[in-house]
Amino acid sequence: MIIYTNEFERQQQEGTSYLECFQKTNLRRTEIASMTYASQMICGSSLMGYSVYFYQQSGLPMKQALNLSIGQFAIGFVGTVLSWWLMGMFGRRTLYLLGTCMSLILLVTMGAVGIPKQTEATTWAAGSLLLVLTFFYDISIDPITFCIVAEIPSTRLRAKTVVVARCLYNVSGLVCNILTPRMINPTAWGWGAKAGFFWAGITLCCLVWMFFRLPEPNGRTYGELDILFEHEVPARQFATTAIAQLGGNGHSIPSKGTEAN
Repeated sequence: MIIYTNEFERQQQEGTSYLECFQKTNLRRTEIASMTYASQMICGSSLMGYSVYFYQQSGLPMKQALNLSIGQFAIGFVGTVLSWWLMGMFGRRTLYLLGTCMSLILLVTMGAVGIPKQTEATTWAAGSLLLVLTFFYDISIDPITFCIVAEIPSTRLRAKTVVVARCLYNVSGLVCNILTPRMINPTAWGWGAKAGFFWAGITLCCLVWMFFRLPEPNGRTYGELDILFEHEVPARQFATTAIAQLGGNGHSIPSKGTEAN
């Protein structure tokens, strides 16, 4: 299977230049890898990175802010470990979508908590919501991103596709790390917990993209993924499309009428 897959991809593309990452079926694969990597950064994760400062500006004393931050890392660790089993049970796409949906709900709720006058109750509510957000982020978006980015590119262009995707991730991180402190800082924009609304809007855009463009690679060989991309199978049909893969230089894919329901 490995030999066949390698030979199949050699026939589909010559050379391994970066330009090929943006040609033919590789363009779609580069898009998926890049957007998935960027989504890992722009779906509210920068709030977790500035968690201690966020807790402080939400009204918590320094000691409590540090305690919550330590708890946040512990919760993230538990979520990541659980994701190892959940990915096999539910697949990448399903778990990624569920995690993003939960992040959207939590970010909207966090923003709503920031609207009333700051009290002890709203302070702890905002901090607790960030902890829950961390759990759902680390059980889905964060670990699954690395699986998708590694599985989606073709074997011949994987390294270069990951480099392109990582570049978009770094640019996204630069923008997020410039904006987030200004959102939280009371002497700058002073949004506080209302920053959740901004990241909720970005998360919603990512969720729409994921629904239509993010395929399910779970349980597929690299050869099967090559065929699915070559035949431009819609992302939502990746998990249900049956593939008949032949030996030698040929391959085939059944018509839509033979797809599994």
